[in-house]
Amino acid sequence: MQIAVSGGKGGTGKSTVAINLAIALRKYFDLALADLDVEAPNDHILLGVELQNEEPVHMFMPRFDYSKCIKCRKCAEVCEENAIITMRDGTPFLMPTLCSGCRACEIVCPVTGAILEGEKLMGHTYLTETPYQFHLVTGKLLEGEERAMPIVTAAKKRAKTLNKELLLVDTAAGTSNTVSKALEDSKLLIAVTEPTPLGLHDLTLILELAKLMGIEAWIVVNKADIGEKKRVEEIVQKYNAEIIGEIPYSEAIIQSYVRGEPIVLTDKKEAKIFKDLAERVASYLG
Repeated sequence: MQIAVSGGKGGTGKSTVAINLAIALRKYFDLALADLDVEAPNDHILLGVELQNEEPVHMFMPRFDYSKCIKCRKCAEVCEENAIITMRDGTPFLMPTLCSGCRACEIVCPVTGAILEGEKLMGHTYLTETPYQFHLVTGKLLEGEERAMPIVTAAKKRAKTLNKELLLVDTAAGTSNTVSKALEDSKLLIAVTEPTPLGLHDLTLILELAKLMGIEAWIVVNKADIGEKKRVEEIVQKYNAEIIGEIPYSEAIIQSYVRGEPIVLTDKKEAKIFKDLAERVASYLG
């Protein structure tokens, strides 16, 4: 089974919810947590662990054997990213930063061996053993790279090979294709929002995405006591979703964040919010 923690807006506290929920859910499931916010993964920081077991993620990138190239220009014509340009005589030239690794050029090339197998390092995945009886799988995009999809795909695949009862996925902010890839196969989406204009706007977007993907959505409202909660309720009602948790603005949570000590393990009153959420998830999943 797979569930996901997401939220359209960055900084709403989804990673805080994800790591505390994972710790609380260990009571019910043998699970793994996957941090698929590959441009800014921080679950390991909140859990207070160092990333372990690094594996590289490469992407296909064409290389040209000019001794075999017939200068037909087909590789450039088929490239939707315009990553391949040709000189006046038809000689192809690759602009690596634009290449998406789709292999269309390799497929249409009429000469065997004119386009060779090349690769580019895009980032890494990590498999980290946490002190909380579950593994953390992390995807991390290489600095300067723009294409996050290969890392999300590789990290999710690595997490699935663990064959755990439950995979809890922490996605990036927004509703991009990398978020939809992370959400894919999820039975439940827990959307974390805050009652601010931007939070409400992006909550609408993530609920729309959940609707399109046929995923049931629950809502956790962070900083619920300092914004327009009524507007959250209106949006939730529109999408037939449900608010299943409210987190107040809390100094205790902020301090736990800074120390890298999950609030759910403390005796603070805020810990009960995540324990109750875990109990409800466990009941829902059966």
